[in-house]
Amino acid sequence: MSEPTITPLDPMPEDWQRALAVVAHPDDLEYGCAAAVARWTDGGREVAYVLATRGEAGIDTLEPAKAAPLREREQRASAAEVGVASVEFLDHRDGVVEYGTALRRDIAAAIRRHRPELLLTLNHRDTWGGVHWNTPDHVAVGRATLDAAADAGNRWIFPELIAEQGLEPWDGVRWVAVAGSTSPTHAVDATEGLDRAVRSLLAHRTYIEALTDTDPETYARDLLTGFAEEAGTRFGGRPAVAFELFTR
Repeated sequence: MSEPTITPLDPMPEDWQRALAVVAHPDDLEYGCAAAVARWTDGGREVAYVLATRGEAGIDTLEPAKAAPLREREQRASAAEVGVASVEFLDHRDGVVEYGTALRRDIAAAIRRHRPELLLTLNHRDTWGGVHWNTPDHVAVGRATLDAAADAGNRWIFPELIAEQGLEPWDGVRWVAVAGSTSPTHAVDATEGLDRAVRSLLAHRTYIEALTDTDPETYARDLLTGFAEEAGTRFGGRPAVAFELFTR
């Protein structure tokens, strides 16, 4: 029996200056995407984060009113580790984010504010690898981000963004890159950014300590190294962050 064909991943586009990452929760970007962000900011590119929730329902032993500000602080510290200064929260409720016009409007507004060429989000499909069920928040936010890329450029969709917030249409999103996809097409070399990505994930220490009994540093390094090495098998053997890239 012949060996299965391994399809190489193409390098991510480099001819852009501004990116916006839109995800559901604190820590979503740190599970495998932060090494790419570190590489981009090191190269002088601007990356901003927008989170639909504050992750307030993510720690069973901590009530939401106390978890929300703590997880916000951890996310801001995490973003700083990879050179991201702009972190916004849309204040949708953690665990019950609904796909619909309200979410699309909020994300379209963020796109108009930040005017990115590259838009990043997380796996919007029902499962992870066809094995593990995805959360409704990830599905809703990922799907809404893909749709909002077009919404942001159409002045007749959400015209109140112009009238009430002065946010003129932005039709400059050229790509939407989905992290955590089981159908990746492109990748970014993670060699230089991996250590910073580990520190970025470790900034979510309260969440990690609630999630696992493993030493947090061992947990973060082993997990991210494993992800990078797996993607690297399709990227010339170099540690990598993989994305499914949609071109607009």
